[in-house]
Amino acid sequence: MLFSGLKLWTSGRTDVLYVYFTGSAGCSPKVCIVGSGPAGFYTAQQLIKARQDVEVDIYERLPVPFGLVRFGVAPDHPEVKSYGAEGNRTMGVPGEDLAGVHAAKDFVGWYNGLPSCRQLRPDLSSETAVILGQGNVALDVARVLLSPLDILKMTDITQPALEALAESQVRRVLIVGRRGPVQVACTVKEVREMVNLPNARPEMVGADFEGVAEALKDLPRPRKRLTELMLKTALEVPGEKEQQRRSEASHAWGFRFFRSPVEILADPERSRTAGIRLAVNRLEGSGEGARAVLTGEVEDVTCGLVISSIGYKSLPIDPSLPFDSRKAIVLNNMGRVQRAAGLYCSGWLKTGPTGVIATTMNNSFDTARSLVEDMDLGTLDVSVVKPGSQSVAALLEKRGVKPVTFSDWEKIDRVELSRGEAVGKPREKLLTVEEMLQVARS
Repeated sequence: MLFSGLKLWTSGRTDVLYVYFTGSAGCSPKVCIVGSGPAGFYTAQQLIKARQDVEVDIYERLPVPFGLVRFGVAPDHPEVKSYGAEGNRTMGVPGEDLAGVHAAKDFVGWYNGLPSCRQLRPDLSSETAVILGQGNVALDVARVLLSPLDILKMTDITQPALEALAESQVRRVLIVGRRGPVQVACTVKEVREMVNLPNARPEMVGADFEGVAEALKDLPRPRKRLTELMLKTALEVPGEKEQQRRSEASHAWGFRFFRSPVEILADPERSRTAGIRLAVNRLEGSGEGARAVLTGEVEDVTCGLVISSIGYKSLPIDPSLPFDSRKAIVLNNMGRVQRAAGLYCSGWLKTGPTGVIATTMNNSFDTARSLVEDMDLGTLDVSVVKPGSQSVAALLEKRGVKPVTFSDWEKIDRVELSRGEAVGKPREKLLTVEEMLQVARS
């Protein structure tokens, strides 16, 4: 597929976003982007906008583009489909390898149709689920677990996930964080959706909000709006209509603050999850910089499902590149990879897992501007003639690999849309790479 100098090939890696300057063919600078998520496309968009002569090739591991735009956000949020990184941050506590414990990335991949998560079989037979982490992904998972089926049926959630959720016995979801209400990582929109979720009532602990009202005046506006909503939900007596709605709800959810995981508790056979032990924390300091400190107290919560939503992380692709394992980023300056001329990075590989799609867009634009600046100033020698994608195509042919082009992806797209239309959904995703390839090459 050729689009304003942009070509997409599906082979490579989706967890990273590397931008390589590959020289030029004739007078056209050539750039290779590895990873077709939002960071990849936003970087390409800015490059093409800034330099009309540039040619960009995007490489992707899967037969479908857009990375976790397709696989990473709740299906009822199609307007904000976004971001990705391949690794999971582990909790580092005993029992996290028990059945019934899942990383949010894998759980999200399961209901969004990520091929590598297709075999996930989350046990939804227990009444209570615990989600560790209080960011937007955690609230996405909570909402999917508790949403009425009539809502989910109108999304592109996968059919196997829909069928499993139809049989789910989960009635209560606790969203656990190590700090307090003023430090939660989610946004007001996601909390408001939970507050108004049909057939679900909020269950907060009033004591968690002690002193929060007094802190409101010092908070920036977005944080203030979010905190006010949580305060109102936790402490105010609702109106008669809302009281009736809550009393009739068969599902419940709630934040649990000042708690950190200590251990996943096993059933008597020690084969699966039966609960979680949480340490009780107190805060030292205030605001965003407040630090959770253990009090020595613990409490046990009975549950059969634990989902860890404590962060994604990028993985190193080459040992020769400077990689900060603690922050899970490639060391860079405005996207320029240190000690690697001609190599750039963008997205969460550049910044770590932070922000929303607008954040990814802006940091991708910054990377593109760095590359364009280096070309314009002569830091990158655009006069060097290199074969660019032609050499990659020759290598793939030599290895017997037939890449999927963007026009091939459009065949997959048409089939998925058609299947979705047949069952009243916007899309019914193909769930295996083999099935995707079969359609692409038909």
